[in-house]
Amino acid sequence: MKLRWRASGGSRRSLGWIPFKATAIRYRNGQLFIGQMPLSLWDSCGLAGHELGSGNISEDSRGRWYINICVKLSAQQGSRRSGATGSVGIDLGLKDFASRSDGHVVGPARHYLKLEAEMAKAQRARKKARVRALHAKIKNSQKDQLHQLSTALVEEYGAIFIGNVSASALAKTRMAKSVLDAGWSAFRTMLQYKCDYAGVWFKEVDERYSTQTCSCCKRRTGPRGLQGLGIREWACLECGAYHHRDINAAQNILAAGRRRLVEGIPVLPAPGAAALG
Repeated sequence: MKLRWRASGGSRRSLGWIPFKATAIRYRNGQLFIGQMPLSLWDSCGLAGHELGSGNISEDSRGRWYINICVKLSAQQGSRRSGATGSVGIDLGLKDFASRSDGHVVGPARHYLKLEAEMAKAQRARKKARVRALHAKIKNSQKDQLHQLSTALVEEYGAIFIGNVSASALAKTRMAKSVLDAGWSAFRTMLQYKCDYAGVWFKEVDERYSTQTCSCCKRRTGPRGLQGLGIREWACLECGAYHHRDINAAQNILAAGRRRLVEGIPVLPAPGAAALG
């Protein structure tokens, strides 16, 4: 049976979307029943092991249908499920997707730019199905990379701090194509909910002056202004430390995140201190 609920046609066609409540569905023997209607699906998440909540059935631009369901997890939210105890700072960028305070650099994936020429060719030929397929390929490639990277970070570290660079603001500049291709907002969202589930500290910190400040002596001696954007490595004029621009920024983000953790822990007086005072 082909789903056609809430789908429309024409030049302003909207995608199909069917919401449902938890009381309207049940799952049995690999099939989801909405009322009395059985729907066969590829159960990649093991729905039989979860208590199902509300959700929806939605159609993508290629005419494929997906079931999105909220489930209740048996694990306690925020409990520690990882043995990692280290911490890391992350600086997001365009030349490289991310630079970490431990010295590791994740290069740019350029999901859209790799297929931009092929996309333009399909658009000129008015091959709408091919254009939709390319958009889906770009989206899936980006999501796969971001999921792999965010999962690896959560498994490796007990505290993750990331710069609060504004993707929405930069998306309004001439760098919009590269910013949207990078997927900073989606990456931070993935890190947030995966850290919450795994019991890993996650904080976005103010990254102002992080590229200009020496991570060793804390003096602001790094390259500044538009002229300094192309300088990828520099030596501090005060202490002589030599820095990779983005790794130095990640180390400053890590230091700022650690300070926030310390400041956020209340200092309680010792028992009896008030009476002695």
